Amino acid sequence: MADLQDELHTTTEVGALDELPDPFAETAETAGTARPYTPVSDPDTEPLERAHAILAAHPVADGYSGLPWALRHLSWYDLELGESSVDTDVPRLREGHVGALFWSLHLPESIGGDRAVGATLEQLDLVKTVVGAHPEGLRLAHTAGETADVRHCGRVAVLLGPAGAAALGDSLGILRSLHALGLRVLTLSGASWASEAGLTRFGEEVLREMNRLGVLADLSGASADTVRRAIAVSKAPLLCTRSAARSLRPHPANLPDDLLAELGAANGLCMVPLTAEQTGPNVRDVADHLDHVRAVAGPECVGLSGTYDAGTAHPQDLTDASCYPHLVAELLRRDWSESDIALLAWGNVQRVLRSADFTARAARERREPSTAKISDLDG
Repeated sequence: MADLQDELHTTTEVGALDELPDPFAETAETAGTARPYTPVSDPDTEPLERAHAILAAHPVADGYSGLPWALRHLSWYDLELGESSVDTDVPRLREGHVGALFWSLHLPESIGGDRAVGATLEQLDLVKTVVGAHPEGLRLAHTAGETADVRHCGRVAVLLGPAGAAALGDSLGILRSLHALGLRVLTLSGASWASEAGLTRFGEEVLREMNRLGVLADLSGASADTVRRAIAVSKAPLLCTRSAARSLRPHPANLPDDLLAELGAANGLCMVPLTAEQTGPNVRDVADHLDHVRAVAGPECVGLSGTYDAGTAHPQDLTDASCYPHLVAELLRRDWSESDIALLAWGNVQRVLRSADFTARAARERREPSTAKISDLDG
């Protein structure tokens, strides 16, 4: 951090965030000092029993829940008592050992333009209302520390995002306002500045401002050129909140092996969705994708994304938020170590959140809020 302190309170031009140090760079003090993992289950017990024991200690941080939009269509619900009309409620979250959820603010494709900004604000308001109405089960969180605190209080942490790029209305001021309201993940697709051709100059500036604020970039559904440019520009780790292995199932949101390897090399996180369309019809298919992503990108690059209440069909034995122990039991049968399962479930998301916080604190000391406009950078 010494190089940062030498230049505190200086203002930089557009693009100067590229000079920030890599928060993942290994130093002489950190090399080889990883804490040894202490097993929390008996290897002689049945896989499902072991799965419950592991997840009790290392709960699931679920990368994508479509619950906010699903709740808009219900006239009444009680998530703490239980709600059969959706895939997610507090009893099932507890049964599945879910400790944190990213609540999607994505909108139907028919909502765009100026309407997307207002509709996203309505989604944010709805999430806060829902969480406030269920204080015994849910609590909002914004950082890695808050997420851990909520878990230790026996609640499920709710993080806001991802939202769609259209929610910005091509305005960095709106991005800052959404962040102030709690937004923590933004999907980089569906906007003129993040298209099949990749990120434009304004798109790169959006990503730098996200780094400065601590808003994580979600690359699921983005073009290969956008993914590669985002990896080159971002100083914070990148997410794919709903991406599996394209070599196993050729879905457009799944990643080819070369992009998986690049994401892993950049300390990003690929969160594999539990959907029949993207991963297959049964729990073994999902485990195949997790095996593949871990092998190609590394054990620190793989996470879980239930994608419940998003209007998609789910594999057998993974039909709702209570079913995560069945998936972990399958991984144990495949000789996954407890330490790798702990990373998959909780540790990798915590690392990404901590790294985003570090990057934002460092960037805010060197970079003022950007006033760039799309007309200035993209013409």
